[in-house]
Amino acid sequence: MKKKAIIWIKILSAFCLGFITRSKMRSFKINNNTQDSNKYWQSYLMMNEWMQLKQKGRNLSEYFKEHGYKNIAIYGMHHTGITLQNELDGTGINVVYGIDANAETIYSDIEVKKPEGRLPEVDVIVVTPIYYFTDIEEKLVSLVSCPIISLDDVVFGM
Repeated sequence: MKKKAIIWIKILSAFCLGFITRSKMRSFKINNNTQDSNKYWQSYLMMNEWMQLKQKGRNLSEYFKEHGYKNIAIYGMHHTGITLQNELDGTGINVVYGIDANAETIYSDIEVKKPEGRLPEVDVIVVTPIYYFTDIEEKLVSLVSCPIISLDDVVFGM
């Protein structure tokens, strides 16, 4: 009888452990989904505002000109970074280089550097992954002496 009780206790313990593990994993997925949702919502709002500016005939180059920024670097050379680079092409705002943690995998007609070591001087660095701006700014602040701004600040600052 004791052996049966021990076996049942082990089975019940394994079941409970599995249930707890699944519950923690589900909670982890929910937290990650919430974070992803917030990140994409922020990006959506910013891109929507940018589109409204375009519909009014405005260009983000106006912001840089108003603030005296002629030579800029773009942090985050994926979709949004490339879109910003294209927006500024031919406006008198010079995108000197891009910055991306995956620089070696980025194809661009400008040089793309990793966020390491001393970076070349520019008037401003624009961070395109707006959700991670604070973390990125903390990493860049010791590498440059110029202002570091979020693309969100540019779009909503016009």
